[in-house]
Amino acid sequence: MATAASLSLLHQSAFLGSSPHKLSVSVGPKLVGGAPLRWPQQQQQPPLLIVEAKTQSRREDRTARHSRIRKKVEGTPERPRLCVFRSNKHLHVQVIDDTKMHTLASASTMQKSISEQFDYSSGPTIEVAQKVGEAIAKTCLEKGITKVAFDRGGYPYHGRVKALAEAARAHGLGF
Repeated sequence: MATAASLSLLHQSAFLGSSPHKLSVSVGPKLVGGAPLRWPQQQQQPPLLIVEAKTQSRREDRTARHSRIRKKVEGTPERPRLCVFRSNKHLHVQVIDDTKMHTLASASTMQKSISEQFDYSSGPTIEVAQKVGEAIAKTCLEKGITKVAFDRGGYPYHGRVKALAEAARAHGLGF
């Protein structure tokens, strides 16, 4: 049974003069002999439930999170941005000065110094991420960079990303 609802419109017409008139329309159950009209049972159907699939992939969700982070985190010459990229097989870190669009330092699991130390076939582990964090901290300290702004790249601050950040902090990089 429908509920009563009223709709009021303010209507001004050139035919009716300059005074505004109120037009009221109400929608509700029809009364037949003083009792509301009931619809037959076969016409009453439950409301349809529409289920839609998720339109964005996990990668698109991550890039959206990364763009929201990038609105807030910017690398300057005094405090460059430490940007993390994580894939299934590798882990990449760059220290970037966004004012000049210049990469100041980088470290990756693809570098020989890191890849020769560990034998990982299923992708980088937390120990490998700690080694990459240590390598980026040493490279930055050699170049005179002591403070950075951490950009997690849209990834959750957990697991490999957290291990990398803590290892870089432990080896003298401030953020």
